[in-house]
Amino acid sequence: MPKNKYNEIYLALRQRIESGEYAFQQMIPSENTLIQQFSCSRNTLRRAVQALSAEGYVQSMQGRGVRVIWQPQRSSQFLLGGVESCSQSLPKKANPQSTEMVFFTKRVAASALSPLTGMPEGAELYYIERLRRLNDVPLILDHNYFLKPVAVGLTRELAGQSIYAYLEDQLGLQIKTTRRVITVEPVTPEDTAYLQMDGCNCVAVVSSSTYNSDGILFEYTQSRHSPRHFEFHDVAQRSRLPV
Repeated sequence: MPKNKYNEIYLALRQRIESGEYAFQQMIPSENTLIQQFSCSRNTLRRAVQALSAEGYVQSMQGRGVRVIWQPQRSSQFLLGGVESCSQSLPKKANPQSTEMVFFTKRVAASALSPLTGMPEGAELYYIERLRRLNDVPLILDHNYFLKPVAVGLTRELAGQSIYAYLEDQLGLQIKTTRRVITVEPVTPEDTAYLQMDGCNCVAVVSSSTYNSDGILFEYTQSRHSPRHFEFHDVAQRSRLPV
């Protein structure tokens, strides 16, 4: 079954949950019903349900079906889970979002920049700053470094939209793994100039290193969040170890 079919089912089920069509604690329709609705194989449907389970939307119960466990969160909340772009990790039932391009240029990973980004010294990079707004409130300042030989042809105009959409849909890049570190750091003059800080003297910083299917580090991003509008949420599933 093509990947697009799996994505279609996953997105459709997620939308039904987020819209309340499948309410909290409700059982979603049976496998046979959904297979008929989507004209798909059982394996494809199960892949979509497993993805929803991994993101905390549903929980499978052996022999009983699949129950919705997702609940709406605060509109200011940022969810960090899978390998997503910032626009994807913004609130699921999102209020108006916008991205402002602050800076776009080309750089070389010099001796000071290479340890920060993890890119090889001398590597050619695209450096981008973007300001993210939710409900017209400036809440995130992104500092993006993309490996130029991988993000071929990236422009200021493309960076103002979805960079991941360009990389995946137009360049055919397979984005595989992201490693994240979350820290709290002192506010900088740039943070104060761009973000609504509400009197805070620190920011929540999400530093992400992202690899393609060949294991090449092609992106390093530092997202600086206004702390009063940031929460980290994760989903964990407990597996009992054999005695």
